[in-house]
Amino acid sequence: MVEWNESLITQYGGPGPRYTSYPTAPNFHAGITQADLASAVDEGNAARRPLSLYFHIPFCSTVCYYCGCNRIVTANRARAGEYLKHLKHEIRLRAAMIDDRRQVTQIHWGGGTPTYLSDAQMTELVYDMARHFNLREDDRGDYAIEIDPRTVDRSRLGLLRGLGFNRVSLGVQDLDHDVQEAVNRIQPWEMIRDTMHWARDFGFRSINLDLISGLPRQSEASMTRTLEKIIPLKPERISLYNYAHLPERFKVQRQINCDDLPSSEEKVRMYARAGKMLQDAGYRFIGMDHFALETDEMAVAQRNGLLHRNFQGYSLHGDADLIAMGVSAISQIGNLYVQNQKDTGAWQARIENDEIPIEKGYMLSKDDQLRRDLIMRLLCDLHLDIKAFEQRWGIHFSQTFADALQRWHFFADQGLVTLTADHLNITEQGRLVSRALVQPFDRYIAQQPAVKYSRIL
Repeated sequence: MVEWNESLITQYGGPGPRYTSYPTAPNFHAGITQADLASAVDEGNAARRPLSLYFHIPFCSTVCYYCGCNRIVTANRARAGEYLKHLKHEIRLRAAMIDDRRQVTQIHWGGGTPTYLSDAQMTELVYDMARHFNLREDDRGDYAIEIDPRTVDRSRLGLLRGLGFNRVSLGVQDLDHDVQEAVNRIQPWEMIRDTMHWARDFGFRSINLDLISGLPRQSEASMTRTLEKIIPLKPERISLYNYAHLPERFKVQRQINCDDLPSSEEKVRMYARAGKMLQDAGYRFIGMDHFALETDEMAVAQRNGLLHRNFQGYSLHGDADLIAMGVSAISQIGNLYVQNQKDTGAWQARIENDEIPIEKGYMLSKDDQLRRDLIMRLLCDLHLDIKAFEQRWGIHFSQTFADALQRWHFFADQGLVTLTADHLNITEQGRLVSRALVQPFDRYIAQQPAVKYSRIL
C-alpha cells in the first residue's frame, strides 16, 4: 500500500505534465493539415480499430470560480441550439471519413455541463450519433456523461440511462458550504446522495465523483468531513484533482480571494489525508489523481496490464481511435493528435465551410512513439519489460535512455523505483509521484521552461 508521505509530496509535487498524451499539448502546432487527418483516419480504417467518441458541450448556466475549462456561461438557451446544429454538422463530416463497420466502444460527453442541454436536445444528439456511427446495442460499451448534480433529477437520470449511457461522472469538488460559497457552486450533500441513489436505481454500472484539493477556505479538516460523507456512498471511482490557481490565464479565477487559498503545507496535509482515507476505505490508488474500488474494471485492468491513458485520463480502450468533436476537442488517431478550433466562432465558420475545424495538432515521430509507449506503460502498469520493449522498437535501451537511467538510479536510492537490466518498476511508494518519475524520459520538458503546468500533487 502507498504510504502518504508528506515530505515526498513536497519534494516531487511541483509542476509537471499530466501525460494524457505524449508529446504533450504545448508541442502542438498549426502545421497539421486536412490531408494529415485523412491519412491517419484511412490507416485506422484499414486496421479496423474501434472508436472512442468525445463530445465537448461547453455550456454552463453559472460560473464556478475555479474553472479552467473551455466553457460558455450563459442563460440564453438558444445558443445551445445553434451550437448543436454545428456539432451535428461536424458529426456528419467526421463520420463520412470513417468505415461504418468500426464499432464505437467508448463515448464521453464532457464540458462545460452536458446536462445544460434540454431532454429533447440530448435525445436528438444521441440519435444523431447513432445514425452516423456504429454504436453498440448490448450495453457493453463504456458510454459516459459528466453531470452537474444541480441540473438533473430522477427523471433526467432515467432518460440518460434509456439513451444508452451506463457511466456517469458527478462534479462534487467539495461538500463544505464555506468552500462552495467561495467558488460559487452551492450543492448540498443531500443532492449528491440523491443523484447517486437515482443512478444506482436506473442501473448505471459505474459512478465517478470529481473532487478538488486546494480550493479557497479548504483545509485538512474540511476535506476530511467531505470524504466522511462521500466514502459511505461507495462511488466506484473518485478523481481528486489539484486546484491550479492561474488567474493570469483564467480570468474567472480572479473572483477567488487569494487570502482564502490554503497554504502549500496545508494542501500537502489535505492531499495526504485524503489519499490515506480512500486507501483505507478500499480504493486502489491508480495513479496521479485517480482512485478506484479494487473490484472496479479500472483497478482490474491495471493489475492485468490492460490500462491506458488518453485525453480523458485513464482508459480501458487504448486500442481505439479517439474522435473528438466540438469546440477545442482533441482527437488521437493512431500517431496523430488533432485539436479543434478553441474559438467558437472560428469552429463554426470552418464547419459551415464543410471543413474539419482543425486548429493545431502533432504527428508523432518514431522517437515520440517509443517514448509515448514507455511513459504510458510506466504510468499505467508501473513496470516495463525492457527486453520486450527493445524487441518491439529495435533499440538498445540503456544507450537510448542513458541520461534518464542516471536519474532513475537516484530515484532507486529513495525507494521510489527499482531497475535491473531487464525491468523498470515503480514501487508502491513511487506510485505517489509517478508523474515526476517518468519526466526523465520526456525529451521535450527541459525545452519548455515557459510552460506553466499544474502541480503534480
